Order: sequence, then C-alpha cells, then structure tokens
Amino acid sequence: MRFSVQTTILMLSAVLLCSCSGHNRNAKSYLSEAETAYLEGNYQLAKLKIDSIKILFPKSFDEINLGFSLMQEVRMSENKRNIQFCDSMLRENYSNLNEMLSKFDFIRDDRYQEFGEYYPKIYPHNTSLNRNGLRSGVSEKGTLFIESILSGSTIKHNQIRAVSDDGSFSETGVVTSDGLNYRFNTLEKTYEIVRYSGPDENGLAQYIYTYRDKPVTINFVGNRTITTTLTNDAKQGISHSFELSNLLLSIEQLKLEKEKSEILIRYLESKKE
Repeated sequence: MRFSVQTTILMLSAVLLCSCSGHNRNAKSYLSEAETAYLEGNYQLAKLKIDSIKILFPKSFDEINLGFSLMQEVRMSENKRNIQFCDSMLRENYSNLNEMLSKFDFIRDDRYQEFGEYYPKIYPHNTSLNRNGLRSGVSEKGTLFIESILSGSTIKHNQIRAVSDDGSFSETGVVTSDGLNYRFNTLEKTYEIVRYSGPDENGLAQYIYTYRDKPVTINFVGNRTITTTLTNDAKQGISHSFELSNLLLSIEQLKLEKEKSEILIRYLESKKE
C-alpha cells in the first residue's frame, strides 16, 4: 500500500498529537499526586512528585509552573509543621532541664565570663582538689568538659585513660595548649589540673557514663603514669554532666532548627507580596 506525502504528514501529526496528549496527561497525573500528598501532609512525597515533573516532562510548562507554586505551599506548610514540632520538643526538654538543674550548681564570674558553667552537686567543684581524680562540668551552651586533678606528684600529665575491669578503655586526646594546663604549688602540695573538652574530651564522659556502675581505673599519662580508682561520686557527677550536656545541646539544636524555619517562612511570605 502506497501513501501520498500529504497522507504521511497527516499520520505523523496524529501520532505526535496523541503522544503530546499522553505526555500532558502524565504530567497532570504527577501534579495531581503531588497535590494529594501535600493535602495528606506527606511533604517529602509531594516535593518528589513536583521535582519529577521538571525532569520527566520538561516541555509541560503549565504543569511545571503550577508545580512551582505548589512547591512554595509545600515548603511553607513543612516549615510551619517543623516549628510546631520544635516548640513541642522544646517544652518537653525545658521541663526535663528544670528537673535536671536541681543536681547542679551554677557558677559564673561576671568579671570575665560571658556564660556560666554547671557543676554537679554530687561531686562538689570546690572540694575536688582534696583527691586525685576527675571532675566535670557543662557550659551554659552545653559544652561538656572534664578536668583531671593530680596532687602531690609532678609528672606534667596531659592525657587521661579510663580502664574498666573487662579490659576496655577510653582516652582523651593529648592536651598541648598551655591555657588548659594548670600547674601550681601551695605550701603543702603541688597540683596539676588539665581540662579536656571538644575533640580533646574524645568520648571519655560517654565511656564513664556507660561504666558508671562498675569499677573504673584512671591513668594520668605524662612523663610517667600514675593510677587511681575513680570514685562513685565522680562517676555519677560525670554521668550527670553527660546527660545535661546532651540535653542542652539538643535544646540549642532545636532552637536553631526553629529559627531556620522561621527565616524561610518570612522569605516565602515576602515572595507572595
């Protein structure tokens, strides 16, 4: 069977028309699915469907434009929900914080400290120089620190290793900053105090928290090693500090996430004006 050129062109046009019609229906289907996901609160699926329209149907301009408008609504609702979640978690965390702070003393010297520090009452900071061991605290913003205290010996220690009866251990980094090393003499004793925080703390508090109900031996590592047993009060104090640090850091992260959502909402609202 032979076809004229005109017949061939008409047939090709019909095929293309059907193809385009099917193409648009598919794009509309993705947009409809995105709208349904948005109304159901499944914002991740809605964004995925909207993004798929641009990728799969780059010439479906009407659906792409409608998808862009829908995406703005999705982002707005998503961030409003995120703020509600953060507010809910913050209320719960602040309630826990009020209870937890009863276990701590708050100390701040207005002369040189912008933020104060929390010290566990179970292991008083002002009497901790009376024995070799570890004391702990938490900054107002949630940063945990551990200080090793060695008296009566001069070994210039700059690292601590904690060892349990099962042979496992954890150790701090080597502190080289002079600002974190305190060595001084009294008429009766010599003292060495080293503070470990951030990367230098290296998970020591979490280790002691894990083994808080078991014997833990502490090694002061310097030009030689001195060993002592960590007291139960010191272990409990470090455990309290570890819990408080995690809670305060969680609160700070929630406040940051809420602020980011509030900024994005203000931006989206400004685009509507």
